[in-house]
Amino acid sequence: MSLDVRHELSLPHVSALFRHSAHSDRGAVRKLNEDSYLASVPLFVVADGMGGHAFGDRASQAAIGAFSTAFETDAPASAQRILDTVRLANEAVLELTADEGPGGAISGTTLAGMAFVDVGGDDNYHWMAFNVGDSRIYSWDGRTLAQMSVDHSAVQELVDLGHITKREAERHPDRNVVTRALGADTEVDPDVWLLPAKGHQTFLLCSDGLTKELSDDEIARIIVFHHSEQLRDSDALPLTLAERLANAAIAAGGSDNVTVVVVESDLVGPATAANGSIDDTVDRDAMAYNLEETRPRG
Repeated sequence: MSLDVRHELSLPHVSALFRHSAHSDRGAVRKLNEDSYLASVPLFVVADGMGGHAFGDRASQAAIGAFSTAFETDAPASAQRILDTVRLANEAVLELTADEGPGGAISGTTLAGMAFVDVGGDDNYHWMAFNVGDSRIYSWDGRTLAQMSVDHSAVQELVDLGHITKREAERHPDRNVVTRALGADTEVDPDVWLLPAKGHQTFLLCSDGLTKELSDDEIARIIVFHHSEQLRDSDALPLTLAERLANAAIAAGGSDNVTVVVVESDLVGPATAANGSIDDTVDRDAMAYNLEETRPRG
């Protein structure tokens, strides 16, 4: 399942241009694809149904369904509404377990998303990142791939404590154990943070089917190769970047479902400064307190 879309939002004093690609595959081993995604301006989300749990595919679909019905496609999102919808997505996953009755199957899913939001004030547009579990969010600045999200996983806690290295975590026997997920409890605790929307920005969202098979350096090399081909002949590219990354993960073993969403944005207009960026100042009075204070845990 693939997607390659261009979209423009005409906003007061500025235009926001988006291009996004998405691809999801069951991989080389699994019989069922338990991943789901949403890629539609202003919202991009990846959900990975928890492996080893019954109805993982239904859990990820329920989470994505909560988002797909909650937002308009021709306007920035509300930051508070994103938080509310994360809670609704958690409730939707919990209902799957409730439907099975006492002792029934347990469903769960990770969640990682980027939303283009208006946090109030004049031209106060931001990217809002949020995650629960070990699906990841990266940023790409043309040279460096940086992991923005922090995995909610047993091995990440060991890395944080200094007991193992990040490289050792990639092969640790408990690398599939997540410490937070939708459907795990009645309350959900996402990491949430805001980035000013400015100039040209690129973000990559993925399920762990990508990062199990490819290191960050390998992902970065594929992005560079793809963009070099794009510069030579953008009309002749047979694959989107999302497809190319997913295919590389499958070729490297494909031990899990793999889903990749890549979104690029450009802000163009009088509100854009000469250096290609807009004012970084956030209108704190217009923001919910938890949005101002919440940061990825590292």
